[in-house]
Amino acid sequence: MVTSTKQDEMKAAVPEKDKAAFVCVKDTMDGAYPSLVLAINAVRQGMEAKVFYSFAGLNMVKKGGAERARYIPAGPMGAIPGMSRVATGMMKKQIDKADLPSLAELQEMAQLEGVELVACKMSIDMFELDESALVDGVIVWNADDFMSYARKCAVCLFT
Repeated sequence: MVTSTKQDEMKAAVPEKDKAAFVCVKDTMDGAYPSLVLAINAVRQGMEAKVFYSFAGLNMVKKGGAERARYIPAGPMGAIPGMSRVATGMMKKQIDKADLPSLAELQEMAQLEGVELVACKMSIDMFELDESALVDGVIVWNADDFMSYARKCAVCLFT
């Protein structure tokens, strides 16, 4: 039988993984890709990683949300009617040409590799969203939950 002191020593001998958190507040391609790419690479480097989706970023974890993501050019070009449709098409061609996964594929890949996708409870309430509208496997946290996790992170970035 292992004593509680021995159990404590065994736990102490196993180092805790470094943690990483990435905050996504945009529902655009340039807002969503970085958080997923960074989280996947954090997991591949042996870290625990979570992506926290808040405000417009919450759309990325709604069913079908990743497929609807747009690319909106910065500055005056983004204000031209129809420009985001054209720019999104161009960006998707560049993604295909570079043989990169789509945003939906990248999101699925992230989950399969152990990245946890987290939806912001305040944003869910604010947008009156039913949690059943979220992608399977997405967990819901309030700000306190996220802050408790983020305080322990070696890396915490807004993307």
